[in-house]
Amino acid sequence: MRKSDRLFQLTNILRKHQPITAKQLAQKLMVSERTIYRYVDDLSLSGIPVYGEPGVGYRLLEGFELPPLQLTPIELEALIAGVSFTASLTGKKFAASAHSLLSKIEAALPKKSKMISSEDRVIRMPVRHRESTTYQVWEEIHSAIETGCWLNIGYNSLSEIVTSRVVFPLGLFYWGGRWTLGGWCKLRGDYRDFRLDRITRLNSSEDANALPEDVSLSAYIEFKNTKVD
Repeated sequence: MRKSDRLFQLTNILRKHQPITAKQLAQKLMVSERTIYRYVDDLSLSGIPVYGEPGVGYRLLEGFELPPLQLTPIELEALIAGVSFTASLTGKKFAASAHSLLSKIEAALPKKSKMISSEDRVIRMPVRHRESTTYQVWEEIHSAIETGCWLNIGYNSLSEIVTSRVVFPLGLFYWGGRWTLGGWCKLRGDYRDFRLDRITRLNSSEDANALPEDVSLSAYIEFKNTKVD
């Protein structure tokens, strides 16, 4: 990564996490603390109002804002590709929000920057996914995750056996071809994965279950990592 990119990244970290120590900055940027000290000096010399407090960490002067976005052509293409994937593979509200985000970024770009026209985009995502069952249930599951709502689902297993499950949804995961719901299954009393394309029925559950205190998204991910190992 170029030094200028590192300095830009450092400035963004300072904006989001302040005060922050040199050690913490070094860990986030994966460089030495000595390098952080040099970077901070470079920022100060370039006019970025960064200052340090002994025993506390670095801060930016209150009210400091970065200049308008300066995206390289490849960064812009990556952004558009990400928006296209999001719009095609998630729910309708997410798709609309993705396109709205792209419009806002385009408006914030300096006039000399140029958005890639739809005809010139070499990375494309077909919109046919929107008609699939997966696309239709994705938004309902996402909403349930946001509100912390239990779900009652009908699930068709790989052995073609349909069961009814009460699930507390924790996260949606895309595996390059299919979406899965990761959650806590009341029937099994454990974490389970459910392919969205095999969910035959989806409703909010009126069964008011108490979720075990140690159940969380981070615990689910740790559980999955343990299974992989």
